Amino acid sequence: MPAETIPTTLLGRTNLSVSKICFGTSSLGDMPGTYGYGVDEERARDTITAIFRGPANFLDTSRIYGMGRSEERIGDVIRQRGGLPQGFVVSTKLDRDPQTNRFDAAQARRSLDESLKALGLERIDILHLHDPEHADSLEGTCGPKGALPELFRMKEEGLVKAVGLAAGSVDIMMPLLRDWDFDVLITHNRFTLTNRNADAMIDFARSRGIAVLNAAPYAGGVLAKGSSAYPRYVYQEASEEVLDPVRRIEAICARHGVPPGAAALQFSMRDERITSTICGVSKPERVEQTIEWACWPIPDAMWEELASLPFSTEDPEANRQYNPG
Repeated sequence: MPAETIPTTLLGRTNLSVSKICFGTSSLGDMPGTYGYGVDEERARDTITAIFRGPANFLDTSRIYGMGRSEERIGDVIRQRGGLPQGFVVSTKLDRDPQTNRFDAAQARRSLDESLKALGLERIDILHLHDPEHADSLEGTCGPKGALPELFRMKEEGLVKAVGLAAGSVDIMMPLLRDWDFDVLITHNRFTLTNRNADAMIDFARSRGIAVLNAAPYAGGVLAKGSSAYPRYVYQEASEEVLDPVRRIEAICARHGVPPGAAALQFSMRDERITSTICGVSKPERVEQTIEWACWPIPDAMWEELASLPFSTEDPEANRQYNPG
């Protein structure tokens, strides 16, 4: 896909212009506990370089991914090339203390300072409160001395341009989205070909002018790699029953000669409520493949067949064993 064919759009009410594809970099922090495979430093750097050279202008990471390795590897490439590409947008996240799960204002400051140091940046374009449901106290995280009000103070101080919420459970996110003036949110694994758990939340965000970043369109990788080669669903080993909806999608795609990954990616990209779709990549070839899938021709008849399939509205990660490594 030529660079000029990747559409960009304003991020909600901000002046940040982002591509409709954002590359996720959690696996580049080497997280075998989550993905079932590792990514060494050289491969990670090559992948980050491919992202910076490609047509997308948007990358997402987090302080906790690989216990800091994701940000550190991105920062190494930024320094090696002498800075970010022109107009490139970086999104990262405030994270709890990984040892104690404490997530107060002081921890938020440490998290930001560590991110700035690792990335080699003076400020962050988009900074999210990350996974407050895993903190030692949700009330403490969101209370007067917690990380959440500190995040908004960081924006007031000019350390970040936009503030977001990146959590898992919709039930956790919705009250926070109602009570706080976020610029953007990230939902993951909850708006895919197999699951629509976040659909009502996406509607709410649109009504409030909150930009929506839809992450993990491949349901943790299985819709990109295939149910036979990668029999996992939302980062967990999957039973035949869990994989059955994926195989129905694969069968429809096979009849039309379309890669399931292309259908999964475009399902998100074609929804006008979604500002950008975050696609995780673990090697340089996946960057090119993502761009190819984004423009793969998919006939209307296939979309109609996919629309006829049942989907879940339950939380797909309700039983997930969370592992940041």
